[in-house]
Amino acid sequence: MSKVEAFFDQDTFTLSYIIYDSETKDAVIIDPVLDLNTRSWEFTTTSVDKLADFVESNGLTVHWVLDTHIHADHVTGMQALKTRFGAKLGISDQIAIVQQTFNGVFNSQDYVAEDGSQFDRLLSDGDIVEAGSVKIAVIHTPGHTPACLTYQTDQGIFTGDALFMPDIGVARCDFPRGSAKDLYHSIMQKLYTLPDETKVFVGHDYPPDNRDVCHQTTIRDSKARNVDLPSSMTEEDFVAYAENRDSRLPPPRLLFESIQININAGIMPPEESNGKRYLRMPLKV
Repeated sequence: MSKVEAFFDQDTFTLSYIIYDSETKDAVIIDPVLDLNTRSWEFTTTSVDKLADFVESNGLTVHWVLDTHIHADHVTGMQALKTRFGAKLGISDQIAIVQQTFNGVFNSQDYVAEDGSQFDRLLSDGDIVEAGSVKIAVIHTPGHTPACLTYQTDQGIFTGDALFMPDIGVARCDFPRGSAKDLYHSIMQKLYTLPDETKVFVGHDYPPDNRDVCHQTTIRDSKARNVDLPSSMTEEDFVAYAENRDSRLPPPRLLFESIQININAGIMPPEESNGKRYLRMPLKV
């Protein structure tokens, strides 16, 4: 049976995971974070180093680095881990939809391919990722974005942004090509139909003052107590609720900085004629 180690990035409230077999030393990493200082515009590997230190101290072999979706609130650390460990990169086979959408926003077609070729494998619903003795099943759970995946192991499911701790709720659905209706069906028909005792490992936690950071709940607790989507809620009520909720939410702090890098599998923009690299920021004038 595999084991799970969780890592919390305080700056972006992101939870990253290492799933590993302590006997065979096979491992997979889910949703790593690359740190970005928006005052100096310097990228650092503080969060990645914590993952790497665990890998190296336990003698693990990282076969795959998987992102649950194109994150809009942190830069992915998958490219740094690929460089460090030679791991392969995986993401949803619907990634082209997201790349096409945001290439239009950033006018980045000149260096961001729109076919997912930056990743080593594009994953479909029902696929199995094999990392030695560690097996991961792929569940397509769109709604937050059209290319969101949930990963299932013998330990439970890793839901990314789709499903959070019960007192936090579920993902926002107001990003381009997001859909509250799709998220409702992803959760109700794919996640809430799993056995009640299934562990849920969430992609973020925003703990209120009365509790510490949590990374794990269950399907049973989610169905009974999720503040946004209990299992008793109708599709019509959820869609109306989610659209009203999302209309009042501010954009994520690192929205533009992260997406333009993440759609390119964490590869930085190319050097320009002066030897420097630049992020592109669409302005509203």
